[in-house]
Amino acid sequence: MSIDRPFAENLTPSPKKSRVEVGPALSFFDEDKVGTSQPHDNALVVTLQIRGYDVKRVLVDQGSSAEIMYPDLYKGLKLRPDDLTRYDSPLVGFDGKIVILKGQIRLPVQARLEVVEVDAYSPYSVIVARPWLHAMGTVPSTLHMKVKYPSGD
Repeated sequence: MSIDRPFAENLTPSPKKSRVEVGPALSFFDEDKVGTSQPHDNALVVTLQIRGYDVKRVLVDQGSSAEIMYPDLYKGLKLRPDDLTRYDSPLVGFDGKIVILKGQIRLPVQARLEVVEVDAYSPYSVIVARPWLHAMGTVPSTLHMKVKYPSGD
């Protein structure tokens, strides 16, 4: 053991405790189930505003990290092939089939209460997954058939 430096210099200061910011509590209550048929095992499907349009039949998939827009909605939003950026990683479905994606796109998405439907022919227009849920700070509840998120309103 070296005694070259005083003992106090060998000590490291303990880190300062950081302040923890507490946001609003997002909770679900029995009254949140009003309007739903109970008991149920339905998928959580919501309406989101995507690129300025209110889009119905958006599946909230808490078990996936892939977010998917189906071609009918892509066309309904008047998106063009040059709006896409390259995406080289294929998706593998539950049936083991490999799907090669056309590309990826970033679009503004907002949750709203008002509903105006955009024409789409698939059972779901979009699938949002964990990345969107985490980015929005949402708390989904399949029991209550709702997604809650912090907002000013």
